[in-house]
Amino acid sequence: MDNAERWLSKTLGYSFSDARLLQQALTHRSAPGDSNERLEFLGDAVLDVVISEALFHSLPDAPEGDLSRLRASLVRDTSLAGIAADLGIGDYLILGSGERKTGGHRRQSILADALEALLGAVYLDSGFDTVAELVRRVFGAKLEDLPHADELRDPKTRLQEWLQARGAAPPEYELVNVTGKAHQQRFEVRCQVPEQEATTGEGRSRRTAEQQSARRMLARLTADQGDG
Repeated sequence: MDNAERWLSKTLGYSFSDARLLQQALTHRSAPGDSNERLEFLGDAVLDVVISEALFHSLPDAPEGDLSRLRASLVRDTSLAGIAADLGIGDYLILGSGERKTGGHRRQSILADALEALLGAVYLDSGFDTVAELVRRVFGAKLEDLPHADELRDPKTRLQEWLQARGAAPPEYELVNVTGKAHQQRFEVRCQVPEQEATTGEGRSRRTAEQQSARRMLARLTADQGDG
C-alpha cells in the first residue's frame, strides 16, 4: 500500500495511523479480503452530516426542501464519482480480475463507493473533525458554486408548479408506445397541456420518458412567454 499512502498524503494531505483502514477502503467486494462495503456505509452517513451542516450554515434562509435537493445533488453517485476520478482514486482500487478487465476502476458506482469508504476510514482513523475538514476541502468548489435549488427540481414538478401558478389545468401524460425486449424496453410518453401541441419524451423507463416530455413542454411554454 506504499503507493496508495504516498498518493493520499500528496493529494489530500492525510496519512493513516492504521494503514489497514486505507487498504480496506480501496478494496472492492470483487477482490479477496475485507471489502469496503461497511466503510462505505459509514462514510455515506458522515458525508450526509458534513454536507448538511455546510449547507445549513452557507444558506441560512433556504427552506428544508431546497437544502435536501442541494444535498442530494452533491452526494449522488455522479458527483462523488467525478470527485473520486479527479482525485485519482481509481488508480489505487483493489479489484478482482473480472472487474479489472471490464474497467471497474472507471465505473461510477465503484468510484463513488470508494470515496465514501475512504471518508469512513478517515473517520475511524482520526475522528469527525478531521474527516469533516477533508470533506469540506474536496467539495470546496462544489459548495462555493451551488446551483439554484429550483434547477434541481425534476421537470414534472416544475411544469406542474408553472401551470398551477397561472391557474392552468395540470398536464396529462399518456404512454403511446413501448418497444424492445423486456430487458431493453424503450418507452414513449406524450405530455399534453391545454391549448398546446403535445410534446413527447423517450427513455428506458416510463418515468424517464415522462420527465423528458415535461422538460420539452416546459421549455416551450417558458420560451413562448419569456419566463420560467
